[in-house]
Amino acid sequence: MTTTTKKLYSLARTCAAILAGNALLAFAVAAFIIPHDIIMGGTTGLAIVLARVIPAETATIVLALNTALLVLGGLVLGRKLVTTTLASTLLYPLLLALMERIPGIGTVTSDPLMASLFGGGLMGASLGVVMRVGSSTGGMDIASLVLHKWTHVPVSVCVYVMDILVIGGQAIFSSAEPILYALVLLVLQSLVLDRVMILGLAQIQLFAVTQRYEELRRRILTELEAGATMVEIQTGALQQQQKGVLCVIPRRKLYAATELIQSVDPTAFITITQVKEVRGRGFTLERAVRDLDEEG
Repeated sequence: MTTTTKKLYSLARTCAAILAGNALLAFAVAAFIIPHDIIMGGTTGLAIVLARVIPAETATIVLALNTALLVLGGLVLGRKLVTTTLASTLLYPLLLALMERIPGIGTVTSDPLMASLFGGGLMGASLGVVMRVGSSTGGMDIASLVLHKWTHVPVSVCVYVMDILVIGGQAIFSSAEPILYALVLLVLQSLVLDRVMILGLAQIQLFAVTQRYEELRRRILTELEAGATMVEIQTGALQQQQKGVLCVIPRRKLYAATELIQSVDPTAFITITQVKEVRGRGFTLERAVRDLDEEG
């Protein structure tokens, strides 16, 4: 694959992810959030509050807020921010307006709890899809970055402050039950977002301590077709210098890997850990293959 082809593929993948993520977010808001008056953060939550006093559609208010925040971000934070968030800033309100016009979209469910569950799950998935390609949905994220630059307060704190203000504004018009639904939505959104961000990237890491480390290394490379890293260690009880074998594999190879290690040394000490993301040779880059017969 040539460099130009790779760039075009990367651009197409990014555009598709931004489009799909914003479409999924717009559907979640139109089908589950707005019809059931579920409290949420971001510019959409702020727009829901303003729609009670401004005679305009929620999508129109979201577009106005996103545009104003984009201009503010460009002035305070620079042009780079504008280019990375422009697509979502304009695309999401347009898709939300289209989704709201779908007949019966607000009657997908009559249960507010189901709406908060599905809404939170879909919102988390949509944000994860967009963030995986290095983009963002803009909106209140920009306001948080601006507040951080002006006050030097950590960005995470700024995000919490913004969400509290927006949710607090909606809570004024709500009873206790919608607030509980909002908490369900926010928790599920965070959980799904975290899972989508590492989807397909999480791997299993094995670390084996055995005196037959050289045989284990060779069999991992040849039979398991996985990489192996040798780590210099000292045993605790006998204080002997030897090597441990570190191996990162997909989940589907876990059983085969543990069986292989125990066949080499039934007394081997093994630790198994899940790592959230793995990059580099053998994973995001092609695996280097060497003829081990040369070692004799």
